[in-house]
Amino acid sequence: MKIIVADDVRMNRSLLLALLEAEGHQIVEARNGAEALAEIKKMKEPFVGLIDWEMPELEGPEVCRQARLLADAPPMFLLLVTVRDRKEDIVAGLKAGANDYIIKPYHKEELLARVKIGVQMVELQQSLLDRVQELSDALARVKTLSGLLPICGYCKKIRNDRDYWQQVEEYIGKHADVKFSHSICPECFEVHLRPQLEEMKRQG
Repeated sequence: MKIIVADDVRMNRSLLLALLEAEGHQIVEARNGAEALAEIKKMKEPFVGLIDWEMPELEGPEVCRQARLLADAPPMFLLLVTVRDRKEDIVAGLKAGANDYIIKPYHKEELLARVKIGVQMVELQQSLLDRVQELSDALARVKTLSGLLPICGYCKKIRNDRDYWQQVEEYIGKHADVKFSHSICPECFEVHLRPQLEEMKRQG
């Protein structure tokens, strides 16, 4: 999972970098709030952000607020890191768009546990988005098949949107997730196949 570590203190970033890379995460560093927001805007895949509250240019809550306004942003989990422990500050940070917060000085295991929750959250969000896209694609295919289809009255071929004639199986197979297995209905068996079988018996 990509994790943005935003902190204006180099030592803090280095400590988080070593801790999170040991867990297999890919780290993107930001030295201030403006850099953090710029990195968030570049993200094309789910990510977790560890955003320090007090930073130059943009403070952590403002980074969270602007990040939530991005229309095409991928799933994100924003974790504010702060020395502020007053309820009013915590509420303000959450209202700004943070998903969670952790108070400095933090315990290593607590930080990793909160990051793990963030990873699980964004993975779940991405899974739901993928499922919605699959359903949307399926509905689009259904819509394609629900219109008026020109079909030959003799050979039963269907004319596609490029004015080519296709077998029904070929047309539907290209426009829907359908595979065909051929059989014979009872009526066709009696009308077509049975006379042929009886004729073969007489000839045999």
